[in-house]
Amino acid sequence: EAVFEDPKVKAEVTARAEAVLGEDAIFATNTSTLPITDLAQASGRPANFIGIHFFSPVDKMALVEIIKGRDTGDAAVAKALDFVRQIRKTPIVVNDARFFYANRCIIPYLNEGMRMVRDGVAPALVENAAKLMGMPLGPLQLVDETSLDLGAKIAKATRAAMGDAYPDGDVDEVIFWMVEQDRLGRKSNAGFYTYDDKGERQGLWDGLTAQYPQAAEQPDLTDVQHRLMFAQALEAVRALEEGVLIDIREGDVGAIMGWGFAPWSGGPFSWLDMLGAPFAVSVCDRLEAAHGPRFKAPQMLRDMAEAGHRFYHSKASKAA
Repeated sequence: EAVFEDPKVKAEVTARAEAVLGEDAIFATNTSTLPITDLAQASGRPANFIGIHFFSPVDKMALVEIIKGRDTGDAAVAKALDFVRQIRKTPIVVNDARFFYANRCIIPYLNEGMRMVRDGVAPALVENAAKLMGMPLGPLQLVDETSLDLGAKIAKATRAAMGDAYPDGDVDEVIFWMVEQDRLGRKSNAGFYTYDDKGERQGLWDGLTAQYPQAAEQPDLTDVQHRLMFAQALEAVRALEEGVLIDIREGDVGAIMGWGFAPWSGGPFSWLDMLGAPFAVSVCDRLEAAHGPRFKAPQMLRDMAEAGHRFYHSKASKAA
């Protein structure tokens, strides 16, 4: 099923569908944010309940995340893999957690871009810094493509579900303000960018800097790039550290195919290996001191730096 991302709606659909399904049927839910284990509570057969996350636009995006809930059985995973391959998509398998793997990594990228704009960094600097690093879309353009009202709905729902544990709440004001201005992204021909009548992107919206004036002194390009790239890569490491990501190879493939993490880099784990863990930790320490604990180096990365290890030296063999 791919109904609206509301737990109550999904629970109703699950119950109604299972009432007419055979005992061995596999029930898959398409969701980008809702934990599969929670959704499976509406199922009478949790071993046959699994998450399948398609990326938008579905006709163009080849990646599909298969999400194992706490009680999802191996047969459900196997059948989900078969199904995804039959429709000629590329699957990665991850364990259950809010936002799963791909979205939990891309959200910090979007938030960091909006945070910089809010704090006076020139929007053009943010966007161009990302593209010069090889990102297909800058964070503001990517928010426009996915729609700001959807981002606002997800932020409100996640805040309600997580309470005090909700991260990055200080950035939500940017999305909420944009929605109040009826700037919902490309779909409304008005977002962080302006668009012509045919929906072609014209340039960054002047009203953005009117609301969030540019600082007299701008950060250097490298600092902006490090903030954008490490926001994503550190979240990928945390996902591995927490057991959400099972295989770093799938983490790299998923990053490139799922949200376009600088394809030249090979993915976040390959990129960190190219930098070297000691250098990556030193950048984290600098960013944490300047911008806060969201850039704190995960213990896994710090341990690798001390041991002189790389992800594809110490982690890939365990995933093989």
